[in-house]
Amino acid sequence: MCGRFVRKRSSQLLARDFEAAHISDELQPSFNIAPTHNIAVVLNDNSRKLVSMRWGLVPSSATDPKSGSRLINARAETLTERAAFMQAFRARRCLVIADGFYEWRNAGGIKTPMLLHLKSKCSFGFAGLYETWTPPLGEPLTTCTIITTEPNDLVRPIHDRMPVILPKEVEDLWLDPAVEDPRRLLDILRPYPANEMDAYPVSNLVNSVSNDSSACIERISVPEQQSLLF
Repeated sequence: MCGRFVRKRSSQLLARDFEAAHISDELQPSFNIAPTHNIAVVLNDNSRKLVSMRWGLVPSSATDPKSGSRLINARAETLTERAAFMQAFRARRCLVIADGFYEWRNAGGIKTPMLLHLKSKCSFGFAGLYETWTPPLGEPLTTCTIITTEPNDLVRPIHDRMPVILPKEVEDLWLDPAVEDPRRLLDILRPYPANEMDAYPVSNLVNSVSNDSSACIERISVPEQQSLLF
């Protein structure tokens, strides 16, 4: 599962790093992104664009946008089976931009938030899907979900799932709307190499979505008896 993550860079820098030719919305960095927040997404609509979407996918057939709060993640193993994701997997794929994500490690009954990130400290793209829902009255709402897979060796002691982080060399394939072969797409939805990632404990500030500052990602020291469990 992925329920909280971090985006440290401005939209201008993200557009440069992900070769987006157009920015539709200017988003500020956020250190405690939660479901229903607006997030930075790259998609390919004739050209690469950096846009803003609400996190939590609302299927086009939904009768209530509140259903999106239950669809913040999509399991890679069932993308071709679940009606909520089948069409988006075929035609509406995106990158959800992040610098790290949080998971809570339970060690001896004590839950400690952990920040997981790339050792390179570069921004990266989660594999995502998006949909546009049109209400009977009002403006269309575009929402997205983050795809998850089995954990790598770094994540496994912390959680039994991890978000799919796409290596740079497969981003074009994932975003290409002309690619519809599920076998080619499913093949790249793998755990990111553990030796290219790192994790460290952070404070309980991230437990509350009202806290959104760089203090959320600062490394903390844990009591010696607790550190032996990590």
